[in-house]
Amino acid sequence: MGHNHSHNHTHNHNDLKGRNLLISILLNIGITVAQVIGGILSGSLALLSDALHNFSDVLSLVVSYVANKLTKKKASFHKTFGYKRAEILAAFINASTLIIVAVLLIIEAINRFKNPQEIESNLVIWLSVIAILGNGFSVLLLKKDAEANMNMKSAYLHLFTDMMASVAVLIGGLLMKYYQVFWVDSVLTFIIALYLIWMGYDLLKTSTKVLMLFTPDSIPIKKIVNEINAFESIKNVHHVHVWQLNEDEIHLEAHIDFNQDITLSQFDTILHEIEDLVFKKYDINHVNIQPEFGKDDAKDVIVQD
Repeated sequence: MGHNHSHNHTHNHNDLKGRNLLISILLNIGITVAQVIGGILSGSLALLSDALHNFSDVLSLVVSYVANKLTKKKASFHKTFGYKRAEILAAFINASTLIIVAVLLIIEAINRFKNPQEIESNLVIWLSVIAILGNGFSVLLLKKDAEANMNMKSAYLHLFTDMMASVAVLIGGLLMKYYQVFWVDSVLTFIIALYLIWMGYDLLKTSTKVLMLFTPDSIPIKKIVNEINAFESIKNVHHVHVWQLNEDEIHLEAHIDFNQDITLSQFDTILHEIEDLVFKKYDINHVNIQPEFGKDDAKDVIVQD
C-alpha cells in the first residue's frame, strides 16, 4: 500500500530535451566528418584523435536521445515500471565510453609525444575553432537539464570534454604554427583525458549505484526507522528496503508491526502520516508498507534480502 506523490514532469520539457539532443547529434556528425577529412588532408593525428572523440559523442548522444524517448513510453503488464530506468542505463553506458575514449586518447598522446610530426597547422586551427563553436553551442543547450538529470549530464560531459579537447587542439595548432612546438598537443590531450576519466568515473559510480538498487547516500535508514518507530501505534519497523528507481523516484518498502489489531481506515491514516514524513524530510515519494499484527517473523532484522 502506498501513495504516489506528484512528479513535476511535462511532455513539453521532455520534447525540449529531445530536440536539444537531436540538434547536438547533428552538429557533432558535421564536426566529426569535417575533422576526419581535415585530419587526413593535414596529416594531423590531433584532429583525427579529436574526431574519434567526437564520434564517441555522437554515439553517446544517440543513446541519450533513445533513452529520453523510451522514458515517455507507458508501463504495461510486461513492463510494470515502463522504461523509467532507460536514462540511468544510458548514463552508465556513456560514462563507460567516456573512460574508454580517455584511455585511447592517453595512448595516442603518448605515441604522439614520442613521435611528433610537422603538420598543416592552419587547417587544424580553423577546424578546431569550428569544433569549439559547435560543441560550445551544444553544451549550452544541455547545461540546464544536466544539473538535474543523470542521462543529460552524461551527454553534457561528453560534449564539454570534447569542447575542451578541441581547445587543446587549437592551442597546439597555434603553438605549432608560430613556435614549431609540436609536443604540446600531446601534453594537453593527456591532461584532458585524465580529467575525462575523473568525471566519467564519478558518473559511472553514481549510475552503478542506482542500477544495483543501492540506498541513496542521502537516505539515513536507521534514522527513518527510529522516526517511524516513534509513532504511538507502531511496535516495530523491519525488513526495510530503500532504492532509487530513476532521477525522480525514491522508493521505500517495509514491514510494520502494530501494537493493536487496527482497522484498514486506521492504517490508512497512519500510512499517510508516514508518507508525509518521509517525503518532506527525505524526498521519498513512493511508499509501500506491509502491516502486521502478531506475525511470527524476525522483528529485529531492519534490513533483509
